[in-house]
Amino acid sequence: MEIGVIGAGHVGLTTAAGLAAIGHQVCCADGPENVASLRRGEIPFFEPYLAEIVGKQLAASRLRFTTAGEAVRLGRALFICVGTPPLENGEADLSEVEQVAQVVAQEATSPRLVIQKSTVPVHTGRWLQQYLKQHGRADCEVASNPEFMREGSALEAFFHPDRIVVGAESPRAVSLLKAIYGPVISGQFTCPVHDTCSPRGAVPFVAMDLASAELVKLASNSFLATKISFINLMADLCEATGADVQRVAEAMGLDPRIGPAFLRPGIGFGGFCLPKDVAAFVKVAEKFGCDFSLLREVEKVNRERVDRFVNRIRIELGGLRARRIAAWGLAFKPNTDDLRNSPALAVVRNLVAEGAKVRAYDPQATERALAELPALQACADPYEAARNAEAILVLTDWDEFQRLDWRRLKECVSHPLVIDGRNVLSHDQLARHGFRYISIGRVSAGQVAAALTSVT
Repeated sequence: MEIGVIGAGHVGLTTAAGLAAIGHQVCCADGPENVASLRRGEIPFFEPYLAEIVGKQLAASRLRFTTAGEAVRLGRALFICVGTPPLENGEADLSEVEQVAQVVAQEATSPRLVIQKSTVPVHTGRWLQQYLKQHGRADCEVASNPEFMREGSALEAFFHPDRIVVGAESPRAVSLLKAIYGPVISGQFTCPVHDTCSPRGAVPFVAMDLASAELVKLASNSFLATKISFINLMADLCEATGADVQRVAEAMGLDPRIGPAFLRPGIGFGGFCLPKDVAAFVKVAEKFGCDFSLLREVEKVNRERVDRFVNRIRIELGGLRARRIAAWGLAFKPNTDDLRNSPALAVVRNLVAEGAKVRAYDPQATERALAELPALQACADPYEAARNAEAILVLTDWDEFQRLDWRRLKECVSHPLVIDGRNVLSHDQLARHGFRYISIGRVSAGQVAAALTSVT
C-alpha cells in the first residue's frame, strides 16, 4: 500500500521505517533540512537499530523522504506524526496538526484515510474531520491510531507492540488500518536488523470510537506516571522505616492486578511524553469539568525527586561547592540521547549551579548535554569521570554501569562513595570492593537500627 507519513521525529521516523519494512511503499515528509539529512541516511537522534533499518528501506526503494504535499498526493493512507508540545498552560499545541490539515485539504486529489498518530486532546479527530469537510475534502475520513512508542526500544514497540489501538467511525477505516498492520498483527514478522526482536504471537487489535482512542494514550501515560510517583513515595517511607523498597515492589508486582512494570524508584520520570501527557490530561479533564487533581500530586512528587536527591548528595558530602563529583548518565533513560525533561541533567545542572565540579559520562547524550550546559566537563568513559571523585552518581541506568571493574574504580576515586539514583547496582558487590553504597529506598543495617530506635 502507498502510505504517507508526515513528521520524521521519533514517532514518525520509526513508523515510516517500520511500515516500509513490513512491505508498504512509504513517503515520509519533514522540513527541508531534515529531509536532506535523511536522504543521506543520517538520523538526527539516537535510537538503537533505526539507522540500519532506514538504510535498508532506502536501498530497497520502499522508503523515501519528501515534502508534505507529495506525501499527501501519493499516500492512500496518511499518518500524522507531528509534534504536539505543551503550551505554557499545559495544553497541547496543535498548530502543526492544523498545518497538516491545510496541506491535506490543498493537495489530496482523491479520498484519503487521515490517521492521527500524534498524541492529541480528545475530540481532535472530530475537529480534523470537520476542518477537512469545510475545505472541500468530505471524502477524507479521519481515524485515531495512538502511538505507544518507547524511546530506546522503538522498533521493538513497533514490530511487537502490546496492542494496536484504532479509533474510527466506519468499518471501512478499521479494515484499512487492519490491513496496514496485518504483518504486525499476525505476530510473525521479525525485525530485519534486530536479532532479539523476535515473533511473540498475535497482537491484540482493539477498535473503538475516535474519542475513546484519543483518550487511551493520555490515560496510559498518566497511569504509568502515577505508578512511578507512588513507588518513589514508597521508597521514602521505606527509608524512614528501615524497609527495602525493592522487596516491597517485588511482592506488589506479583499481584497481576498491579504488575511489576514501572515500580522502580529513582530520581523521577522524564522525557518528552510522560510529563507532557500528564499535563495535557489534566487540562483535558478540567475542560470537561472533571477533577484530576490526583495527577497534580503525581507531578508534584516527580518535581521533588531531583531536589531530594541533590539534598542527599549535599548532606553526604557536607556541601557541594568545589566538590568533585562523577555523574554517570545524562539522558532521561538508557538507549537514547534524549535530554528533554531529563532528571539526570536536572541533577547535574543543580550541582553545577552550587559550585560542584562535575565530570560526566553518557554513552550517547554527552554532546547534546554540552550544548545545554557548557560548564559540564565531559568524559570519554566512566573511569575518566570517576578520577579523583568524592562521589559517583548513577543517574541513568545504562547497562554498561553494571559491568564495570570496581577494583579499577576504587583506584580512581578519592572517596569510595556511590549514590545510586536508579537502584541498578549491587550493594554486596560494591561493599566487597570497599565502596560505601547509597541507593533509594534501600537501607543499611545501621539505618534500620536507627529507625527502630526512633520508633521506640
